[in-house]
Amino acid sequence: MHRRLKHIIIAVICLSASAVLHAQNTKAQEEKRARLEKEIAIIDRQLADNKSKSDNSLADLTLIRKKVSNRKALVTESDRLIRKYKDDIYLTQLKINKMQARVDTLTEYYSRMVISAYKNRDARVWYMYILASDNISQAFRRMGYFRNLSSQMQDEARRIRQAQEDLEAEKERLAQMKKDAEDVKAARVKELDELKKDETKANAVVKKLNKDRKTYQAQLKAKRKEVEKLNKEIERIIAEAVKGKSQPAAPGKKKTEVDPALAAEFAKNKGRLPWPADGPVVGTFGVHYHPVYKNLKLPPNNGIDIAVSKGESIKAVFSGVVQQVMVVPGYNQCVMVDHGNHYTLYCKLKSVSVKAGDSVKTGQTIGVIDTINGQTQLHFELWQGQKAQNPENWLQ
Repeated sequence: MHRRLKHIIIAVICLSASAVLHAQNTKAQEEKRARLEKEIAIIDRQLADNKSKSDNSLADLTLIRKKVSNRKALVTESDRLIRKYKDDIYLTQLKINKMQARVDTLTEYYSRMVISAYKNRDARVWYMYILASDNISQAFRRMGYFRNLSSQMQDEARRIRQAQEDLEAEKERLAQMKKDAEDVKAARVKELDELKKDETKANAVVKKLNKDRKTYQAQLKAKRKEVEKLNKEIERIIAEAVKGKSQPAAPGKKKTEVDPALAAEFAKNKGRLPWPADGPVVGTFGVHYHPVYKNLKLPPNNGIDIAVSKGESIKAVFSGVVQQVMVVPGYNQCVMVDHGNHYTLYCKLKSVSVKAGDSVKTGQTIGVIDTINGQTQLHFELWQGQKAQNPENWLQ
């Protein structure tokens, strides 16, 4: 009897643990899906702005392909979640079957016990059993047994009812799990439909770029000049900052010192820095080739470009001192923050809430993003001394 109850308790514990693990995994996947969907919403708004304010097909193609990438990731997540639901449903059903069998066995056992007690309810039989005791101590024990028999049976009945309630709760959880699995399958079908539409749009943009090659190559030439001007200006400013820390200060000026503690702390946080803004990366670090004109090299990107919502606040990724606030054509206002021997740059800002010499803290707002030619994108760079780093390797 007790062994059977123990098995039921173990089964309930296993089911509960499985439910907790399932909930944790599902929550993580739901958070990832929510992030991907939010990025797609941001991209959709930027595509709408581009359509009404500019004719930059390369920018459109970049956004659409990022959107396609997110759609594929959503489908992959849906597939993974569906497989998990299928496995969990199967295992939970097995455990429910075992619990049901144990409850049935206990119910039958106690039913026989109650029937037996009913058949032997004649008080004269009980009295004879007590009178047949070998001594007074045994008689008291037998009297106690009959007095407690009813109470024990009621206790065991309550335990069975509790086990049945737990079983019903698991059945309800299983039913909800099956419903959730169906919802995910339906969402997957919808994502696949949207994915096909996005891929069709991307193909249309590619055809347009191929048709008007000369026009877009001229646009690309103008863009290259903007990027080169930005890169030269940033390289000049960083070179001056590094030089100012290694050489004696000019007469009447205070020398800028490297803060070794800050520099070391910044380096220790590689891979754990918070993002300066919330949104998808639509421009990656380094040198790339045109997605359509395969032999045409694009302007080098010394940072990353993050698509963000209009009016979003841009935040410092780490504590430091504002080195400079500058204006660069095509990139509007830029803020450069000194973190010891590392530097971060935040460009394409509409307004700035800091000035040179200000101390900033991690997560502090340094400005608000601007929308330039229909694009609301933060250009973010991270330098170690005079060497540009891939920011994605530093951000969490």
